[in-house]
Amino acid sequence: MWFKNLLIYRLTQDLPFDAEALETALASKPARPCASQELTTYGFVAPFGKGEDAPLVHVSGDFLLVAARKEERILPGSVVRDALKEKVEEIEAEQMRKVYKKERDQLKDEIIQAFLPRAFIRRSSTFAAIAPKQGLILVNSASPKRAEDLLSTLREVLGTLPVRPLTVKTAPSAIMTDWVKTQVTAEHFFVLDECELRDTHEDGGIVRCKRQDLTGEEIQLHLSTGKVVTQLSLAWQDKLSFVLDDKMVVKRLKFEDLLQDQAEQDGGEEALGQLDASFTLMMLTFGEFLPQLFEALGGEEMPQGI
Repeated sequence: MWFKNLLIYRLTQDLPFDAEALETALASKPARPCASQELTTYGFVAPFGKGEDAPLVHVSGDFLLVAARKEERILPGSVVRDALKEKVEEIEAEQMRKVYKKERDQLKDEIIQAFLPRAFIRRSSTFAAIAPKQGLILVNSASPKRAEDLLSTLREVLGTLPVRPLTVKTAPSAIMTDWVKTQVTAEHFFVLDECELRDTHEDGGIVRCKRQDLTGEEIQLHLSTGKVVTQLSLAWQDKLSFVLDDKMVVKRLKFEDLLQDQAEQDGGEEALGQLDASFTLMMLTFGEFLPQLFEALGGEEMPQGI
């Protein structure tokens, strides 16, 4: 149970997050399969384990873990367009008349309804960790849309969920650009070998570097022409490596072997114990890492009234 991406949300009010009450709330909207004429369904699943008895909220110390699953029928637009074109041509040939937009839209709806029961099913899960004492919700996704799907559904079952994306006082791109330009980073952070550089002018170019010495002349030349760093691979202490972007999205998180080995030792032989140990150790690591990340980016911004 190691998150691979991180979208960070700040709770703007204290919420109790009683595990039992949260379990009851999530149970009011369980994940379920799509019916034959449904395009998509969304609901909560047990983060660990399967079966009716598996809890929808995993509790570990001060931390809670929840998961939501989206199920959707995949109906390629090209298939619908081809079927619609064929139907329109058939009507126009047989009835010697033009098919206009209103009728086209109706035909399209009929085709979709006819094709839906045969469409492929795709399932995707999104996990979120709640740290009430830190006032944070951490979503294991790099997609704000997927995170908002989970948070809005959580808000729906709870009746309220006052959260906002966490923001920092200094633009991440400005900090990352300075780190690469000066080759000096915040304490405990180290620049690795990957970055994305963007020209700030309209229609400006993008340069992506992988396995590159970011202290080299080539990179410095790009920076001297006004490009800014919009993604940067970093390491924190000897525990984490990740890619940070200019929207404060943490991507491609990798927990180093020493943490994974420790979780394996702590978790015992049972699969559930291993999952619980890795989740707990991950959250404790985040508890140390995230405040240092916020501080490295100028500190957390607290909007007025929050």
